[in-house]
Amino acid sequence: MLVIRMGMVLAIILGVVVGVLAFFPLYGGTRLARKATATSNIGEAGGLLLGVLGSFAILALAAVVCIIAFRDLTVPFVLAMAFALVITTIAYGIKKQLH
Repeated sequence: MLVIRMGMVLAIILGVVVGVLAFFPLYGGTRLARKATATSNIGEAGGLLLGVLGSFAILALAAVVCIIAFRDLTVPFVLAMAFALVITTIAYGIKKQLH
């Protein structure tokens, strides 16, 4: 029983780490969108979409690895990953609004 709990705690911690790491492509996409000019090829939406695509790729790859390796720990891992990404994004947005 203790092994299952420790595995779940480890899955949640790793999920939080991956969720925070998945925020960095979104951050890069917002910086790329800010640098876009009216005549640039990528445009504002292109930079943001690249960030979303990179973030989704990180999340999907981590979820697939978890499903293949540790099927019984997938739900806590994916939920922790999603919550960490959402909380990190909200914290970044609040920080940007306050500064």
